[in-house]
Amino acid sequence: MDQSLANGVRRASIERNTTETRIRVAVNLDGTGVYDVKTGVGFLDHMLEQLSRHSLMDLTVAAEGDLHIDAHHTTEDSGIAIGQAVAKALGDRKGIQRYGHAYIPMDETLTRVALDFSNRPYLIWKVSFSRDKIGDMDTELFREWFQAFAMAAGVTLHVECLYGENNHHIVESCYKALARALRAGIEIDPRKRDAVPSTKGTLGGSL
Repeated sequence: MDQSLANGVRRASIERNTTETRIRVAVNLDGTGVYDVKTGVGFLDHMLEQLSRHSLMDLTVAAEGDLHIDAHHTTEDSGIAIGQAVAKALGDRKGIQRYGHAYIPMDETLTRVALDFSNRPYLIWKVSFSRDKIGDMDTELFREWFQAFAMAAGVTLHVECLYGENNHHIVESCYKALARALRAGIEIDPRKRDAVPSTKGTLGGSL
């Protein structure tokens, strides 16, 4: 879980093993959107690939979970592990822009994500689906992933699908909007490179 800031590149890796899942994650926040994702859940892989490509965060995920039961544990625990890796790579969050937001259209769908790398995790989720599954994945699991990511990454995260009909478009726009907002929030501010973006001098705790 050691953070690497060699050559100014923010990297971290996480290995998370439980009786339900075994997950290895590596991130490079200053990458180019290169990914290698294998969770055993095809649609989740597709979404995590979108997260990497559109945030420009290099992402490696290797997960083995109890898929003979369902995809719940693999989905939630991958969100935890990716969030932990992002938090570790950010370190004390010095120099980051901190806030990010994005509107992502996908055909008939429009989704908005706003976030704050405040180290005060919270999730607002205003997304609904008209189907129980997309492929083999339960649509109720997407909230579980975003909740797990927000808590582990230490991010205040608001996700709203403003309108949409196609369930695939709805969830994919959520991940793409998260990616673009994440990219903005973790970007280094050249005018405040050595300062934590808070009047308290630290991120976390009370407002």
